[in-house]
Amino acid sequence: MTPDQLAQGLLYYIVFLFSTTFHEAAHAWAAMRGGDLTAYHGGQVSIDPTPHIRREPFGMVILPLLSTLTSGWPFGFASAPYDPRWAMRYPKRAGWMALAGPAANMALVVLAVIVIKVGVMTGVFLPPGSAGFGRIVDTAAGGMWPGVAAFTSAVFSMNLLLATLNLIPLPPLDGSGAILLFMNDRMANSYQEMIWSSPMLGMIGMLAAWRAVDVVFAPVFRLFVQITYPGVF
Repeated sequence: MTPDQLAQGLLYYIVFLFSTTFHEAAHAWAAMRGGDLTAYHGGQVSIDPTPHIRREPFGMVILPLLSTLTSGWPFGFASAPYDPRWAMRYPKRAGWMALAGPAANMALVVLAVIVIKVGVMTGVFLPPGSAGFGRIVDTAAGGMWPGVAAFTSAVFSMNLLLATLNLIPLPPLDGSGAILLFMNDRMANSYQEMIWSSPMLGMIGMLAAWRAVDVVFAPVFRLFVQITYPGVF
């Protein structure tokens, strides 16, 4: 791995850590608002990564750093605790809790788009000749601006990918929890019991989601690039 590739990989790790923390903090906040204080008492209603790392040190530090060093790309995971009894009693609230994580990632995407548009309007940023993952904005300015452009591009791409992946309606992803919003309470409870009693479903769902995201993400990415830069491909 070249020094430039290592630097880019570490940038993606920093964005991954920040984005995943924001994602899990949103889950924890939504659960707290819905009456479940489990994650709140664990300190996870916070954008400080420390309590989230304390809960998942392997998924948030060890695995993503190892994957960054070996492939240039961080791969990891995190989680926010919740009370299953609360989810069974209030399945709709559990559904909103599940949606809160991807919604937080989409909020960061929107923030990145706003930063890009303001940067283009002020002449600091330039549209790229062709947009790609992690290459959403360019700059002709010197100083700190190439770094800001790279960070903004990484925030846009990483959070759009996290939101898209997590909205796939397969366990253990958030999309499988959001399905509760479309069920009556009895059906929702049966659905939750089925998922909790079958850990193998989570493994199968994750493998299927990684295959599906290759197909699903490309049109989503093109759509958001068109929204950001009409006419750029």
